Amino acid sequence: MLQEYSIGVMDNYNKDLTPDQASAFLEVVDASLRIKKKAQFFSWLQGYFQYLLPHEVLLCGLAIGVDRGFSLESYSSTRYVAQAHVDISMQPTDGVVFNAISAWQESGQPVLIDPYLKSGSFGGFMVPKTDSDNLQASELRNIAAYGLSSADGTISSFFCFSRIAGELGANHAYLLELLVPYLHSVLMRISDGVSNAGELLGDSAIAGLITTREKEILQWVHTGKSNWEIATILEISPLTVKNHMQNILRKLDVQNRSHAAAKASRLGLIRH
Repeated sequence: MLQEYSIGVMDNYNKDLTPDQASAFLEVVDASLRIKKKAQFFSWLQGYFQYLLPHEVLLCGLAIGVDRGFSLESYSSTRYVAQAHVDISMQPTDGVVFNAISAWQESGQPVLIDPYLKSGSFGGFMVPKTDSDNLQASELRNIAAYGLSSADGTISSFFCFSRIAGELGANHAYLLELLVPYLHSVLMRISDGVSNAGELLGDSAIAGLITTREKEILQWVHTGKSNWEIATILEISPLTVKNHMQNILRKLDVQNRSHAAAKASRLGLIRH
């Protein structure tokens, strides 16, 4: 059943993924919908996710609401990377993760860092200049990182995978583009206080949480389009649309699509 489904919805993905990677991606996406707690998040990262991105460390963080800071949380399966190493990697100017965040914000592309990679822009990804001493001191070895921006261009979320097995390349960058929207959705779901964002923030702040892609989806929901129709129009998978819709419902603190469209209209998120 999985193999048959991958031939249909996964046609676009199969251009850049092997059949095994495409199947693993579907497993990862399906499992992401059932994650409610941080312990489940870590288990998810150790399952089929490891087949796609075999890593030992994930540094990730959210920035939501007005004047809310951005900080990284560490999920590690190795004893070699402690908080002190993360602090080293986040040092201004020389910190490898600090530079990865800066490079992503400037380019909007996935960022790869490895001692053997030449710095520069390579179409689908960016390799920033790196302080090799900081990389070594941080014990991270290498980095594959990507994030999502808010409507105003500020950080919404950022994900930095490290100590990845094998050589980094374009396939890792493509996988990040596929996986990060689901990582973002799951992290929003399990992060403390996010489920109550509607109670803590005013309407203008809530509107600021809605990303450009989510506004596009809301626009089509307002016209009565189904997830499948929206996926076709936007050239993304129905699962991605479904994930965005779950995010939208949670951010707007509504129960269904019609309520989401009505509230989005009131907040000025929909063009008439």
